[in-house]
Amino acid sequence: MLEVSTVSVQAQEATQSMMQDISYPYLEKLIEIAKANYPRSKSFKERVGIADLGIRRAKVAYFDALSVSYLYSPANTPTYITNPTSPVPTVVNPNWFNNYQIGLLLNIGSILQKTPLLKQARGEKKVAEYEQQAFDLNLEADVKQRYFAYIQRRAVLRVKHELQLDIESMLKDVKYKFEKGEQSLENYNNVLVMYSDNNQQLIIAESEVLISKTRLEELVGEKLENIKLDQ
Repeated sequence: MLEVSTVSVQAQEATQSMMQDISYPYLEKLIEIAKANYPRSKSFKERVGIADLGIRRAKVAYFDALSVSYLYSPANTPTYITNPTSPVPTVVNPNWFNNYQIGLLLNIGSILQKTPLLKQARGEKKVAEYEQQAFDLNLEADVKQRYFAYIQRRAVLRVKHELQLDIESMLKDVKYKFEKGEQSLENYNNVLVMYSDNNQQLIIAESEVLISKTRLEELVGEKLENIKLDQ
């Protein structure tokens, strides 16, 4: 019983080292890479870019309110201004212009129509930016949770591995004493069962580490082995 208790105390001490395994600079690096690599994060960035393009298109649309008119007025003849938006030409005093003239016409009604479109485009960009910010916050939280879960699984695996080493040492000692007749068959069988049970738990812990690592890499988009702080 004393030997089993000693193993239990060692396992409890090992679990306290989980916090020492956490690297917050490395975690921030994972979050940064996830935001750059995760497909949905890229799609939100594209939406912001499309919304920004909509703003530019709405600004350029203001030029639709401007139209160019031209006229040709020989000397001492009436001058007619041709306006593409009006079927009726405008007569100008022949003494004012001679030869070719170009003019700009501003359609106030068209400007009033374009202003709401620009406002709408700006609103759509803000919505896209808010959606991207919300997704980035959720992605950051998911990366943190999966990183902490990965660190936890690694700590548990380390405890199981250290415990298995202690049980193996205990098994050798009990077996040696049993063969010399200094230990009972019951105690020998108990240690064998303990060794078998912990070995199964060790295998489960190894699979949990691999699964948690895979889930974290799913968000990050790269193998953890390829990610270094000095990148």
